[in-house]
Amino acid sequence: MTTIQRPSTSPDLTLRRHRPRTRPAGTVLLTDEELSMTEGDQGPAVAGAMDLLIRYGDILGAERLVETNNVCGASIYGPRHSRVLGTTDPDTLFSEFSLDLRSPVPITPAAAHSCQLIGPRDHENWELQGLSAQTNDEITRSERYLASIGVSILNTCTPYQVGNVPGRGEHCAWMESSAVPYINSLLGARTNTEGRESTAAAMLTARIPYAGLHLTENRYATHLVRTAVPISTMFEWSVFGYWMGWHLRDQIPVIEGITGPVDPIALKQFGAAMNSSGDVELYHMPGVTAEATSVDHALNGIRPEDALVFEARDFDAVVEHLNSTATGDDIDFVMIGCPHANLDQVREVARLLDGRRIKDGVTFWIFTPSALREVARRSGWVDVIERAGGRVMADTCPAIGQFVPPGAKRFATDSAKQVHYLPQIMGTEGRFGTTEACVEAALTGRWVA
Repeated sequence: MTTIQRPSTSPDLTLRRHRPRTRPAGTVLLTDEELSMTEGDQGPAVAGAMDLLIRYGDILGAERLVETNNVCGASIYGPRHSRVLGTTDPDTLFSEFSLDLRSPVPITPAAAHSCQLIGPRDHENWELQGLSAQTNDEITRSERYLASIGVSILNTCTPYQVGNVPGRGEHCAWMESSAVPYINSLLGARTNTEGRESTAAAMLTARIPYAGLHLTENRYATHLVRTAVPISTMFEWSVFGYWMGWHLRDQIPVIEGITGPVDPIALKQFGAAMNSSGDVELYHMPGVTAEATSVDHALNGIRPEDALVFEARDFDAVVEHLNSTATGDDIDFVMIGCPHANLDQVREVARLLDGRRIKDGVTFWIFTPSALREVARRSGWVDVIERAGGRVMADTCPAIGQFVPPGAKRFATDSAKQVHYLPQIMGTEGRFGTTEACVEAALTGRWVA
């Protein structure tokens, strides 16, 4: 198997003014309103959330907090959480797991516009996932609890596909490794990759540390990447993204060498692939992304730390690497929709399956947000897919929900992210290729790409 090697950083260029600034711990400055929240004037939950954000801000070297009215986190709790604490009380679970409090407090309504990211189950197809009625009921209660405190139950890794589209320069607090580079880069919003605790605290306070990618000086590119390989299809963008994440780790690239129009669907997959092999929260592509007008502008006039070139041999090495868990070509499970498929992807799958039949013994699932599944259902595409023997799933995915069809040994997917994670999580083998190749594998039970 061809291995992907990480390059070493040029030693004479390691110190740059693009690096996030740091400050001594304990120096986050608070406004009068924030001080009031910290002292408990808005209740113990808000006070606990402020304490968490101050500690978090100290670690990040933040000078202050910044207001946000756009929070996307993950706070659904199920039996695994309940077993740890021996209770299903939602305030107790939220206090412990989301606010790092050692004793439960009543949770007040969200102060910022907040939404739930992808969850652990499809509310229509939970039995197909293999969930018990008890687990399903606990997840339902958790969702209702979150809704009662003002959280929108979008249940998707792509909130920007179902109405939450932050504006350029808007300070957000988002989780989800594929969504963060999308809104930072394509939309020009500002967020770091947050976690369960920081997003929960931001929900209750409408604050997040003013650090990292919230600061303009930290949003300039550090590396120059040029592709010598034509990149246009979703599959090609996925391969390119995985290579970039592997080599860049957590750096900020500016990309040149892209010709022709760029499909936002492909960039959705691009970000997901980058943040499977690496942690690239922001990239620049002059003429495509929101902030950089040129390569020099993206670099802020400073020489890049490194210049990388993506070549044909790199493309082949990534494809080989992502298929390296497979020991054969028989396929018993096909998974599309990671990140969640948009309507064009669902429609394309319906077109490819129209009038055909998935092979007996092969399970075919395509994942999308519930809101888009409903549109796809009304458009007739769900019927087409289900007549072919497939199923349109929503709100979750096999990696997040940790499920595969019973007995599944080898799956095919068009998602670099899913083929990166699922073999490790579920012990399955994976094949990675184009959407068309995956549909053909579902129809024949064989991988021929």
